[in-house]
Amino acid sequence: MAQVQEQRAPLRLGSIAPNFDAETTNGPINFHEFIGNNWVVLFSHPDDFTPICTTELGAFAKLEPEFAARGVKLIGLSANSLDSHKEWIKDIDEVTGSNLKFPIIADPSRKIAYLYDMIDYDDTTNVDQKGMALTIRSVFIIDPNKKIRLILSYPASTGRNTAEVLRVVDALQTTDKNGVTTPINWLPGDDVVIPPVVSTEDAKKKFGEVREVKPYLRYTSLKKD
Repeated sequence: MAQVQEQRAPLRLGSIAPNFDAETTNGPINFHEFIGNNWVVLFSHPDDFTPICTTELGAFAKLEPEFAARGVKLIGLSANSLDSHKEWIKDIDEVTGSNLKFPIIADPSRKIAYLYDMIDYDDTTNVDQKGMALTIRSVFIIDPNKKIRLILSYPASTGRNTAEVLRVVDALQTTDKNGVTTPINWLPGDDVVIPPVVSTEDAKKKFGEVREVKPYLRYTSLKKD
């Protein structure tokens, strides 16, 4: 059973991700040690052996090489047991054609789920056989400094978009590296936006060409490495 080391506190963007010890399908972990110097995507699903969750974890597993190429570790979580997770992974791989390797946390006590506010307070049908609330579809992107950079919560009825999670990782890494911001629907290779605090003169020195739409909306292209 997972042992929580910190009291639950409201989580915000920029908060340090709470640490915990847990049992996973890949063995016991300390979460901060698991993060190390990597980015991490921590995501919860409501229940094993359910249709939407099966498709989701298969999709994450198929995309894991793309995350790994960006220095990102994946780790899942639900309130199911380790035995349940391990049996379910066989179904995931069979149904989706994946080869799921990332760890899945077993959190039957909901201690980690409460720590990260992953519990479903709205859908009274999203409960286990004992009537205990199951987890929602939460996503946390955590950087190497262990700061939470993105929080997403989906209802049990709605599957996630793994490509969007990867897109946000790309955006966060791009903005951190280059001191820029990314506009709506940005994808790697698209123009980026120069923050208002940077003068156009300084932006031209740093990036070269600057396209000014408004004094507060200026685009530039990043040079490829």
